[in-house]
This record gives sequence, C-alpha cells and structure tokens, in this order.
Amino acid sequence: MALADAVMRLRPDARVIALGTERGLENRLVPARGYPLELIPPVPMPRKPTPDLLKLPLRVRGAVKHTREVLERVRADVVVGFGGYVALPAYLAARGRVPIVVHEANAKAGLANKVGAKFAARVAAAVPDSGLTDAEIIGIPLRYSITSLKRAELRQQARAHFGLHPTAPTLLVFGGSQGARSINNAVSGAASAFARAGVGVLHAHGPKNTVAVQSVPGAPPYVPVPYLDRMDLAYAAADAVLCRSGAMTVAEVSAVGLPAVFVPLPIGNGEQSLNAGPVVAAGGGLLVPDDKLTPDWITANVVPLVSDRARLAAMTTATLSTGHREADEVLARMVLEVIKK
Repeated sequence: MALADAVMRLRPDARVIALGTERGLENRLVPARGYPLELIPPVPMPRKPTPDLLKLPLRVRGAVKHTREVLERVRADVVVGFGGYVALPAYLAARGRVPIVVHEANAKAGLANKVGAKFAARVAAAVPDSGLTDAEIIGIPLRYSITSLKRAELRQQARAHFGLHPTAPTLLVFGGSQGARSINNAVSGAASAFARAGVGVLHAHGPKNTVAVQSVPGAPPYVPVPYLDRMDLAYAAADAVLCRSGAMTVAEVSAVGLPAVFVPLPIGNGEQSLNAGPVVAAGGGLLVPDDKLTPDWITANVVPLVSDRARLAAMTTATLSTGHREADEVLARMVLEVIKK
C-alpha cells in the first residue's frame, strides 16, 4: 500500500489495482485504503516434501490462467510483485506480456521472487545479498505516516496519548500484531527493575495475551496495551524499542531512528536474524536469541541502555544511517520508468 500511495502522489491519474487471495489480510486492508482488489487462487509453497507438492503444478496453472485474465481485463501496464502466494502466478501470467518489477523485502529471497527476477525489467531489494542478482538496494516502502514522522516534535503529544511520563526514558515493546509470549514474560518480569531505574514502558502485549504488572508509586508508568493503532505515536513516545525483527519492523525502526533490541522469531531459516544484521552491525541495535531473553538479561542489558542518553544518541545516528525513508518514492519512480519504456 505504501507503493500504491507513492505512485498516486507522483501520478494522480494512475490506476492501481491489487491482486490478492480470499484468505489474505488484503481483503480488509486494500478496500479500506480505497484501492480495487482482484482475487486469484492462492498458491502456497510447501517448505518440505509433502503430498501437497504433487498438487502444486495444477494449482499454479489454474492461478496463472486466472491472473492472466485479470491482467488482460484491467489492461495492466506493469506488474509489481513482493513475493508470496500471489506473486508467482502473477509473474508467470505477466511473463512476455506485461513488464515486471520485483521487490524483495527480506534478507533471503523466497522462491517466487527468485523466479520473477529472472525475467523482470527491474529488481529491487531492501538489503544487499538477498540472493537476487543485480538487485537495486532501496530499502522497504513504508507508510507516509512513518517516513514523515518527526519524533521530537510529536513526543509530548505521543506520551500524553498513551499516559506515559512526559520526560522519563521510555521503552517501547511489541511482538507483532498478536504479541509474543516470550517477550511479554521477560519484559513484564523486569518491571520492578524499570521502575527502580526511572524508566517508563509502553508494552503492546497482543489482544490474546495479558501481562501482570504492579505499578510502583512515584515511578514512571508501565503501560500495557493489547495493540497499538498509532504506531507513529508509539515510535515518537519511545527512546528505544524491544521487538521482533521482521523485515517491515526493522525497516520502520531504522527509518525513524529508534535504537533497538531485536529478538528474532525462532522459526524459518533465520531470516529475522539476517534482517536485523545491518542495523546491529552499524551499532544501532542489539540482538538477543529468543531463548536467552529473560528478566535478568533485560535488567542487565536493556535497563542500562534505555537510561544512557549518550549511548542512545549514538545508536540513533547509527540506526538512521541504515534506514531508507524514501524507498516508497524510489520504487514508485522505478515502476513509472518501466511503464514509459
């Protein structure tokens, strides 16, 4: 959606149509942003050999046929893919008919984008060494509310919005849309250490989870919330963040310049550790394995960090050096250039 918005800012006469599946979040998100959505059959890619693998060729053919019909009906001038269930049939349907632009957000490219990149007009990636040859490194397109965020100017408004202390060092904690039990337990278990150090906490624990935290008289508030519907204000309120390291999260955190403690999700092929790598290498973040995140580790490492303004300032500079606030418009211009050719 960030790309779509950027295209419309640059070319208000453009038409942007999204491809999705009936099971995806796009069924809610795309119409809510005012863009038309075309549905195609999903093509899940089995990670391991299973009986479903035998059905893959038939599913791909059906999805490609359906997608080709959509491209012809809407008279598409370009197909932009970001990987996933929808991208592979879109790339195959567009091949030789409609120019393709591929964007890879993760540190390791998935199968769909590896296929699409072979016959794409342009290939972009968030970070180097994603596995896509000749990819242009541009970062990840982000929401305008994030890329235009001025944290210092919004800080007082943001802290008042969440009921945080107006001046105390403050840590933002979240584990994704559903929260993360290991993060919840470790951070809430260190609540007394935060209170003793005069550090406030804004903790999004997920709508299906709870955290039990006793307030300490005179200490900055520890504010637990089920979810955050204003991430811009959450980022503005914080001096540092403890979070997972999905590609989008790392991109947003680095774009707004927040020092980070990354706790990679312990699944997959280690993609989340790789996503955090550039920020950590630059000095803008710490990385701790999920099974090492404990209240004691947080007390020993995170509490002193959030209390050290000089260290936070240096980490902010380092984090910003890895961010790409302009990725949405860079990719939009790339797409428009492909159409012109």
